[in-house]
Amino acid sequence: MSDSAPLQHRFPCATCGSDLRYDPNADLLTCDHCGNTQEIETDKRAAGGLRELDFQTALNNGLAASEIEETRVVTCPNCSAQTEFDPDTHAAECPFCATPVVTDTGTHRHIKPRGLLPFAMDEGQARAALTRWLGSLWFAPNGVQDYARKGRAMNGIYVPYWTFDADTKSSYTGQRGDDYFETKTVTRNGKRQQVRVRKTRWNNARGRVARFFDDVLVLASRSLPKKYTDGLEPWDLSELEPYNPEYLAGFRAEGYQIELADGFTEARGYMDRMILRDVKYDIGGDRQRVRNVDTAVSDITFKHVLLPVWLAAYKYRGRTFRFVVNGRTGRVQGERPYSGWKIAFAVILGLIAALIAGFVIANSQ
Repeated sequence: MSDSAPLQHRFPCATCGSDLRYDPNADLLTCDHCGNTQEIETDKRAAGGLRELDFQTALNNGLAASEIEETRVVTCPNCSAQTEFDPDTHAAECPFCATPVVTDTGTHRHIKPRGLLPFAMDEGQARAALTRWLGSLWFAPNGVQDYARKGRAMNGIYVPYWTFDADTKSSYTGQRGDDYFETKTVTRNGKRQQVRVRKTRWNNARGRVARFFDDVLVLASRSLPKKYTDGLEPWDLSELEPYNPEYLAGFRAEGYQIELADGFTEARGYMDRMILRDVKYDIGGDRQRVRNVDTAVSDITFKHVLLPVWLAAYKYRGRTFRFVVNGRTGRVQGERPYSGWKIAFAVILGLIAALIAGFVIANSQ
């Protein structure tokens, strides 16, 4: 553990001393107290071409000290999310599950983010997107919809991800199947008929395929169900900005819980699925049997990046409902709450409609 103090990102207003926050609509730091604004200094030369880090060097703990940082975090006792909080905050609600938590002085030492996608919509725009989504769920309880509409605060969170690049070369063995048809005479219902029967001619196949993988994205958090975060894709990774803590002003950032090696294991699973697809395409024919694929992976590099998500965690009648909004596109995912009485009402309406239709048909005959 480093002896240095954890980083605390504070951006005081030059006019009044209050904290500045990042305004997604203006792409500026703004002061809610006096209205002062300040531009964000970014290295445009690095934008869109962020330098990758060597994967093996990181596994061997050989990264330069400048690539490591230590931040002050609070760990939720319910969902274990590790979230950065303002140093002056002593009690808050977990943004991931709405559990009350008391902050402590825990620290998280991790690989520093290499880049991030800044928020492109503010809280009001995110809430509007969530309200529209909930409004499209006819069976959602009115209480949940009303609770969301009443302006309960949403939390802007930068969620951690890994991206991986790798060069792969694969050799394979298998079989190519080519379909052909034979005409046979069969007896059906006492009658002789000629039918075409499909058969497959198999031939051995072998070959090589190669693919370079660029920015395979892996969620580095366990705080949200992966199906929700996967549903927020696609992310415009070509718009990644070099990491700058000023973009975090007024927002929170979650520390990664999935370590680098485990992240690559998931990325490798994705790569293997794509390679298998390439192999089948290379074999060709109408059908393919793949016996073995031997893949050599080289030049593995990675980045730790932060992606913007608006979170809403609502406790309603003893249950916690979680919703996530892509902070760039407004795409919404979350638990789909159901109202028992709405479902029952719909069933009753359906039965009434069926009875009326049956009555009409019976009297028309």
